[in-house]
Amino acid sequence: MFHKEGYKIITGSSVLFVGLLLLINQVLPTTIIGTLLMVALLVFYILILQFFRNPKRNTKIDASAIIAPADGKVVVIEKVNEPEYFKKECTQISIFMSPLNVHVNRYPISGEVVYEKYYKGKYLVAWHPKSSTENERTTVVVKGAKGEVLFRQIAGAVARRIVKYSQTGDQAKQGEDFGFIKFGSRVDIFIPNDCNINVKLDAIVKGGETILATYP
Repeated sequence: MFHKEGYKIITGSSVLFVGLLLLINQVLPTTIIGTLLMVALLVFYILILQFFRNPKRNTKIDASAIIAPADGKVVVIEKVNEPEYFKKECTQISIFMSPLNVHVNRYPISGEVVYEKYYKGKYLVAWHPKSSTENERTTVVVKGAKGEVLFRQIAGAVARRIVKYSQTGDQAKQGEDFGFIKFGSRVDIFIPNDCNINVKLDAIVKGGETILATYP
């Protein structure tokens, strides 16, 4: 199953893939170079397909749980001042997504979207300390039964397209898609300091399933 954001790219890549295979077969038939080129094309095509995969996730709706908004590796867990919306100290958890991860972004809690904004910006590598404030990014805040959670999509050096579906007033459902980031990047999530953290640095998490933290 593929994500809707990949339909155009997959269609175009399929046409190009078939066309190049036919061309190679005609120009370099039964040669080592021709075979190597075909294999390289096949690998590239498979990478594109796997990048836009959208596996079904079994989200257990829980108002006390804050679910991972993305697949990837936990690279930051720290208390920071969040200046955009909360304007106070919160706990930040950052998830880095490599090009091999599923890039669907999912709501960490259920509730109402009370704030959303898109920012143009740079394309620093996703783990750069300034990427969260200087890169292209979006910010979304959902107010749930237990409180508000802020999460931010951040473009990286490779990711050049952020897609955000959230609009102020939308009803968010835990585990459902709120966006997509193409070709690598990261997602930051900001939660209250009194939440119980369930993950550690370098943990591998699954969007829509892994519980990052729980409310007290």
